[in-house]
Order: sequence, then structure tokens, then C-alpha cells
Amino acid sequence: VQLQASGGGLVQAGGSLRLSCAANRTDVYIYRMGWYRQAPGKQREMVATITNGGTPIYADSVKGRFTISMDKIDNAVTAVYLQMNALKPDDTAVYYCQATSAVIHTDLWGQGTLVTVSS
Repeated sequence: VQLQASGGGLVQAGGSLRLSCAANRTDVYIYRMGWYRQAPGKQREMVATITNGGTPIYADSVKGRFTISMDKIDNAVTAVYLQMNALKPDDTAVYYCQATSAVIHTDLWGQGTLVTVSS
């Protein structure tokens, strides 16, 4: 299974970006997808996740600014999106898409997409 992420880039503080991530298979029954990020010199942290039931979880640092959404087929998540508004320089990081499958018992990760927010 491959997760293809896109949508990163350079934006000024206060601006917006939308990240997308799609799985190339639907037969592995992904029931949760999300976004994590890793800034230089810092550990990877959860940004937002969403289940196939539509329940989102957000890091406190992005609540009210980021919105996660997903597509699904037959109750399996196929893609996840992250709308990022009111971006801050502290949001600068490589953003990674992550998926949890009921069939593959290990976390699935995309290749990462760089988000740079200038002040």
C-alpha cells in the first residue's frame, strides 16, 4: 500500500494550504488516517486524525485553525485532507500522512510534504 501526499509549499503567516493524501488500494480496509509533522530538531507529533466514522482528533496547537476530512468507499478510508488556515511560522514542518489498516498490522506512512510558513 502506498500513501501519496501532496499540497505542501511556501506560504506567508496567516495564509492557507490544503494537504491531500490518497491510498492506492482499498482492499486493506484503512479505518483511520491522519497527519503528523516533524519540525527540524523536534520529534514527530500528531496534528490530526480521523476515523472512518468521521471522528476527528486535533492537536491543541491546531484546533480552530486546521480541519481534517476524508473520503471513504464501503466504510474504508481512501483519502484524507488537511485544510490549514491561519498558518503560523511554528507550523513549519514536514507533514506526513499516516494510515491504520485492519489488515496490515503496522502503521503506514506517506513520503512527507514540506510546509514552510514565513513570518
